[in-house]
Amino acid sequence: MADLAKTPHVELIDVSRNFGGVQAVRGVSLAIERGTIHGLVGENGAGKSTLSKVVAGAISPSSGQLRVDGEDVSFSSPRDALNHGIAIIDQELALVPARSVLDNVFLGSESGQGGLLQLSEQRKRFDAVMERTGFDLDPDRKVGSLRIADQQKVEIIRAVARDAAFIIMDEPTARLTQVESEQLYEIINGLKARGTTILYISHFLEEVLQLADNVTVMRDGLHIRTGPAANESSQTLVTAMLGRDLELRFPDRKLSDPDADPVLEVRGLSGVSGFEDVDLTLRPGEIVGMAGLIGAGRSEFARGLFGAERTTAGEILIDGEPVKIRSPRQAFAHGLAMVTESRKDDGLIMTRSIAENSMMPFLSEVSTMGVLRHGSEKARVIDMIEQLDIRTSGPQQVVRNLSGGNQQKVLFAKSLMRTPKVLIIDEPTRGVDVGAKQGIYELITELAASGMAILVISSELEEVMGLAHRILVMRRGRLVADMNIDVATEENILAAAFGTAGTVAA
Repeated sequence: MADLAKTPHVELIDVSRNFGGVQAVRGVSLAIERGTIHGLVGENGAGKSTLSKVVAGAISPSSGQLRVDGEDVSFSSPRDALNHGIAIIDQELALVPARSVLDNVFLGSESGQGGLLQLSEQRKRFDAVMERTGFDLDPDRKVGSLRIADQQKVEIIRAVARDAAFIIMDEPTARLTQVESEQLYEIINGLKARGTTILYISHFLEEVLQLADNVTVMRDGLHIRTGPAANESSQTLVTAMLGRDLELRFPDRKLSDPDADPVLEVRGLSGVSGFEDVDLTLRPGEIVGMAGLIGAGRSEFARGLFGAERTTAGEILIDGEPVKIRSPRQAFAHGLAMVTESRKDDGLIMTRSIAENSMMPFLSEVSTMGVLRHGSEKARVIDMIEQLDIRTSGPQQVVRNLSGGNQQKVLFAKSLMRTPKVLIIDEPTRGVDVGAKQGIYELITELAASGMAILVISSELEEVMGLAHRILVMRRGRLVADMNIDVATEENILAAAFGTAGTVAA
């Protein structure tokens, strides 16, 4: 019998995985030691998520072998993997919105006896897990009513509750605040101290270097190298990921005309989701950044402006004319487009193709009497694929088989298929690697230079400051600061977000 102390917890031997003509993982061999935090980094499309799903039983390898505790295994489902102590927290949340937090945490592992659910025992288990994690969630709250950051916590709690010995975390902090991320780091280190193995996938390289014992770099589906995290830096990892040096920087901003007539004016907009009395002016060629803490009402305001949530007061003007926007369809008709915060929940149909997702709001433009003109549709989609550098086998590739970053680019394609007057972008680079970030920053700057008015909402303060001409800060549903970029600092932005400064205008 193998000595488990010396045997890799999980080992992949020459594993490959194909999706049609795309080879997502190519002959990867990798050993992950027991009781360690193992970082996995690479560009979008490098094969990280595909490899993790092979380990988690979500997909089967096209070839190669997986071993757990030195024994060959073959998983047909995530439940098979869980029976071997392997759980995954995917970057796309897998929750049941209509059920409670309690139900979601113990879904498939309920406390019961004789076929009857023992609710009191289940609540005791829930309280114990909450104490271990330090999170504070109402067990009876419907998951669908939670903020995305809290839904992410439910996923983490579920994995911890199942006492998995090997937990895969794919972009676990992408939707968390800095405080919540640091709380998660403590949980991860606590799990490691109890002997749990963590496979940690993240685009935040400093985060990986802070947490990981070892780190593996992938590029184009290949295993590039594995070694101690202590021997790496963000720059060495980027160079290995891209095969070249990259200095991530923000493109030069073209000055917008401060005297130009506004393309968008918002006066006293309030909504059912809690934002109140918000004023906003956007001029052609202007990039306005919106900062604030999670729960400050930024995304809710954007959804209200776009007609995705009901507004209760206020006025919206396009080119000086009042308009009524009660739905995204009406927003598109008035020249507004939106890149949503959650591509899975609000932006894309994951089981449909790139072409179908991109053209969905504009089918009337590529159809005659209800019959789709496939040639016209294909030409427009191919042009957008080339413009945005979407890495795909073609317009008919199913979106769920793309990497997270390429899914994000499809979301941009959908918004830009008909050139809008105003583009609202909520978390533009969420789940996007450092190489793709540069491309998105350049795209946003080029769109503004062409005369498009852009509202960028981001939880990355560096991103807001690097892109915007002007910065707005929201707190508790209200706009509390409006400052030009030449006077904006991290200190005064954070002071406004945390409520330690009065309303700021500059």
